[in-house]
Amino acid sequence: MAASQKAIDNSNRLRYIRALERFHKGMVSYLMNTPELTHKGLNKKIENSLKLLKRTQEMDLYKGELKDLQMLVKKMISYKDSEEDIENIKEELLHSSNQLDKSKNAKRYKKDKHSGSMLDEWE
Repeated sequence: MAASQKAIDNSNRLRYIRALERFHKGMVSYLMNTPELTHKGLNKKIENSLKLLKRTQEMDLYKGELKDLQMLVKKMISYKDSEEDIENIKEELLHSSNQLDKSKNAKRYKKDKHSGSMLDEWE
């Protein structure tokens, strides 16, 4: 029995999301751990990471976090062959990545310990 078109679309979407996450993680790791950044090294890293990303078909993403990730990856790609100062590029990309992580974590952790509604059940 062949897989339905919906299942194929879902698997392609997951592949694309994983490729985006892999590109993002690799770039952030490179920016944080490289002692001396150069434009040549950054361009080479973007090229190598882009090869893996191009293997997957670009899909429409509907979730806000995933759209933000997609936009961040496109922003990283746009810095390829840029004449801007390498430290400014590093600062901008790491700041954008941090903001994306903060938005993901804000939805994950909710502290109810300070709300009064929890204590009402004990009375």
